[in-house]
Amino acid sequence: MSQLSNFYLLAYNSLQFIGWGLSLFWVLRSLISTKSFHGAYASSGDFICFLQAVSFLEVLHGAIGLVRSGVLFPLMQWGGRTQLLFLIVRQIVEVQELPSVFITFVAWSLSELIRYSHYALSNLGNCPSWLTYLRYTAFIVLYPIGVAPGEMWLMYAALPFIKKKNLYADFFSGLPFSFYSSVMALLVCYPFMWLKLYLHLFKQRRLKLQKLPEKKKA
Repeated sequence: MSQLSNFYLLAYNSLQFIGWGLSLFWVLRSLISTKSFHGAYASSGDFICFLQAVSFLEVLHGAIGLVRSGVLFPLMQWGGRTQLLFLIVRQIVEVQELPSVFITFVAWSLSELIRYSHYALSNLGNCPSWLTYLRYTAFIVLYPIGVAPGEMWLMYAALPFIKKKNLYADFFSGLPFSFYSSVMALLVCYPFMWLKLYLHLFKQRRLKLQKLPEKKKA
């Protein structure tokens, strides 16, 4: 990897780390100040939407060979989060104060803080083994929490409002299905798509942790 590419990735990963750190701080500050789970979107929703939009660059990184992640799995993760944020949560005020938004944002923020700090320090060639272990272990807990009581709960709770508002009716008018039915179908498929990504992460975990000295894994 050229020095220019490495510098770019270091800058990108460092800025994402700072961004997700701020989002987690704002969400937790809202929880403490209001003693409620209902202010997560108001405190950091727009900023998280921005971070998520920018993260499409990671799909491009894999597509052009800048990183070795490939395209499929980054695209699956980016697409799942983006449709939830931009097409559902951002458009339906009624679901923005649900506790599942808080759960989703905290799970995402913690996952990304670990991931981007690992990437940034790896770009510097100075990533400690404990962070590598955490990077490929924390997802075991954080991903199921973010998906079940977070993302899927949000989509399910949004269904009545999607139907009532006839959301994106103009766009789907020429199609044999509505946005409501597509979200219903997505809810059915979501666990299977998520499981594919989850198992892929376990495969990555085995490969990455095999490279760590045994005494440093504990």
